[in-house]
Amino acid sequence: MTSIFRPLAAVAAAALMSLGQSAVADVDTAVAKQIKAKLAAGNPRATIGEVRESPVSGLYEVEVDGGNVLYVSADGGHFIAGDLYQVQSKQVVNLSEQRRTRQRAAVMDQQDLGDMIVFSPKGETKAHIYVFTDVDCGYCRKLHNDVPELNRRGIEVRYLAFPRAGLNSQGYRKIATAWCADDRNATLTKLKNRESVALNVCKNNPVAAQYKLGNEVIDVRGTPTIVMEDGTVVPGYLPPETLVKALGI
Repeated sequence: MTSIFRPLAAVAAAALMSLGQSAVADVDTAVAKQIKAKLAAGNPRATIGEVRESPVSGLYEVEVDGGNVLYVSADGGHFIAGDLYQVQSKQVVNLSEQRRTRQRAAVMDQQDLGDMIVFSPKGETKAHIYVFTDVDCGYCRKLHNDVPELNRRGIEVRYLAFPRAGLNSQGYRKIATAWCADDRNATLTKLKNRESVALNVCKNNPVAAQYKLGNEVIDVRGTPTIVMEDGTVVPGYLPPETLVKALGI
């Protein structure tokens, strides 16, 4: 059971707390208490969160370890760990992914914009995207070359650092240099263009925190990873025209 109750970053738990819970039906106190007690007995190290009604009669949705979701029987004796789907007319909808998408949107909205490297339109900002990026990634460079066109279309690009080789790599030192520079935007562009830049890793830079966010909350598996305003994750490069359509602008 320990492997299922794997922890997420605290920021995910905070985001879930901020999501509107008033619309969730109240669960009988005795049922909620029984479920929590049973799960806690099975794994005393787990952090058992709120018990909610689920779309399936007889199953309750329970937050575990700050973001993971289990679907639990009323007596707490059985649970399902996995995605919940709803069969609709002509389609099947992943309700669990919809929930994760809302969670990601809330998490990203809570990040400090000042810790990102932001390329903003000169005129009206119609939409924004978050991009987990690395300076040595070919498709990251390709996307960066599109930034002027994205800005022209009214899309703000908000970069977060994700050194693919980890925090003890040359890639980390390179990308941290951009975040530590007086002119972050220009330095990031130079690094992506493979220009010579003196490496400078300052203390208290946000790269490690952003790398952790990408790994533990957003589930970044490669770069670039784009997170749309609604929390949808796009793993990889998209051309400007496709992004514009996806953002509805």
